[in-house]
Amino acid sequence: QLQLVETGGGLVQPGGSLRLSCAASGSTLNYYTIGWFRQAPGKEREGVSCMNASGEKTNYLESVKGRFTIARSNPENMVYLLMDNLKPEDTGVYYCAADTMRWRYSLDSAHYNDWGQGTQVTVSS
Repeated sequence: QLQLVETGGGLVQPGGSLRLSCAASGSTLNYYTIGWFRQAPGKEREGVSCMNASGEKTNYLESVKGRFTIARSNPENMVYLLMDNLKPEDTGVYYCAADTMRWRYSLDSAHYNDWGQGTQVTVSS
């Protein structure tokens, strides 16, 4: 069974950068689309970015386009979310998740079956 573990969260000032990592075990990421989601206090979880299994297709939440970049290294079984020019509204718990439909690149959380435990990102001065 696929297991996902996120790391890299923390406290950062507005305008700063963070790199989140998602490490997979129990299966190879070659078979999965991977998505990043976030949930702020009192708000619903939203899809931030995703990349299909081949790495050819990506999708981004409109508010993070141009600031966030998703990347994956299938040989290392890792997926990353590079976040630049962070804003206070980016604060939340960030999760990576896997979709077995590896051709799909959806930001709908209902399509994802396996989830990590999350990592906290706080953007504040």
